[in-house]
Amino acid sequence: MPKAKILVVEDEENILEAVRYSLEGQGYETLTATDGVTGLSLTRTERPDLVILDVMLPGMDGLEVCRAIRREHDMPVLILTAKVEEIDRIVGLELGADDYITKPFSMRELMARVKAHIRRYRKSERGAAADTGDGLLVSGNLEVDIAGHRVRLNGRELDLRPREFRLLTLFMQRIGRALTRDQVLETLWSQDYIGDARTVDVHVRWLREKIEDDPGRPTRIVTVRGVGYRFEG
Repeated sequence: MPKAKILVVEDEENILEAVRYSLEGQGYETLTATDGVTGLSLTRTERPDLVILDVMLPGMDGLEVCRAIRREHDMPVLILTAKVEEIDRIVGLELGADDYITKPFSMRELMARVKAHIRRYRKSERGAAADTGDGLLVSGNLEVDIAGHRVRLNGRELDLRPREFRLLTLFMQRIGRALTRDQVLETLWSQDYIGDARTVDVHVRWLREKIEDDPGRPTRIVTVRGVGYRFEG
């Protein structure tokens, strides 16, 4: 298996070099950028397995970069931030970040999180490739073509991110069953996921916006209070 490719976007030179040195010492191929625009461009051209992204960047801040990455790619994004307020964490999750680490941080902890996210991402990608078959999941006017990796609503093909597709498939294969956030994390993010469990809520909200008639009053993916979510059909 080729070694993982990691992009570090950080404008503080001493932190950038320390992280790059540690990553290369762990055997990772490492790319670097010191501003958001360059970082986003490298994400598009190099398709790294993971992005380490500082929040405070010149030109285009890290949250904007994270938002742009999530529109196009599914690789893990680990945010570096000096901001510890809850609202900053929530905003990052809403934009699709997988994890946070606050400055100053332990390099050993950062390397452990990188390793866990890379292992989870590669396991998830292998699982997605293997979960094909000839299955066609149908619920009313909603169809999931597992083999073709397509979703249609009222005959119109929907543009779903890879993880949204896997989340919808998971729900439709377990119609009528309540799934906890931990069960969703273990299935789609794997058991070694160390980020915030609220990322499940964010992905459910994104999916509802695409398949529900009224996302504010969902009838397909319903919330089971104190448990998680259930797909009603």
